[in-house]
Amino acid sequence: MSPPIVVTRSIRLDPDELVETFMRASGPGGQNVNKVSTAVELRFDVAGSPSLPEAVRERLARLAGRRLTLDGVLILRADRHRTQERNRADALERLLELIREAAIPPPPPRRPTKPTWGSELRRLDGKKKRGTVKSLRNTRPDSD
Repeated sequence: MSPPIVVTRSIRLDPDELVETFMRASGPGGQNVNKVSTAVELRFDVAGSPSLPEAVRERLARLAGRRLTLDGVLILRADRHRTQERNRADALERLLELIREAAIPPPPPRRPTKPTWGSELRRLDGKKKRGTVKSLRNTRPDSD
């Protein structure tokens, strides 16, 4: 049995919850691309994971977007690097980042406040002064 993967202080993932499949990467790379299965597809069952609290599960599902299947499985594909090991580490790190971001609680809702009495007076005073300045611009000298 492998040691659990530490995501945050309170969240630890069992490595058995992760399913990795390897395939050939697309794009340039010469013969290496045609011969070696370096790309990694990492699958993590968000809906069925016992490691995630319910609130984190919901936020993770929202963050995952189109990478989440209808069954609640998160699929991450990594093929940036030339080696399988680096792609595996990249996919795992991206998964952990998503879970860490989902573990951050949302900010408390904003409570609307009224402006203070003093700030209202200052605002109205400023409006009066600007109005006075503008009205002085319109005065014409008396013509006799």
